[in-house]
Amino acid sequence: MKKFMLFIFLASFVCCKTEKDAEKSAEDAIDTTAFEARITINENDLALQPEAREYALGWVEFITAQNEMEKLKNSTVNDVMNNAGAISQIMGSLKTSIPDSLKSVPVEARLNVVDTKARLLNQYSAKQEPDAEVIMTTARELHTEFNNLKLQMNEIFLKSLEDFEKELDEFEQNEKEQDSATGNF
Repeated sequence: MKKFMLFIFLASFVCCKTEKDAEKSAEDAIDTTAFEARITINENDLALQPEAREYALGWVEFITAQNEMEKLKNSTVNDVMNNAGAISQIMGSLKTSIPDSLKSVPVEARLNVVDTKARLLNQYSAKQEPDAEVIMTTARELHTEFNNLKLQMNEIFLKSLEDFEKELDEFEQNEKEQDSATGNF
């Protein structure tokens, strides 16, 4: 009888173990699918204005960061996790290498945000049990913040109201001169 009870106990233990293994493998399959999902970024890249682009082309770290943002759009969560350390380093060097011509409080603030998002992405990717959804969301946010950085870079080169008024006055003066020159013939 003891042998029979031992046999039933072992059989139930094995059955429970098999069910747990099946549940775990189903859970792992879901996780694998989540990590193979593509990062979907719905917003377009913001273009730099000609003046800002001129300075950005001489800023190697910016070009490198721009390339990383391009690669981010075609990546899976796994790709981002594997590249998160490099992205964090690139954004850190971007923050510390800003050219004097682009130094302003808004640009430096945006660089801090971009660097922070990149560090968070690296931190989330390095967790023992990473969350694919958190990584995907942070990657999207990083892309958005990089666009905000470019927006601030563009704003450095926007003309002030006084410059517009001066330009308008010059235009009106040229119009008057042309009208008076054509009226003399």
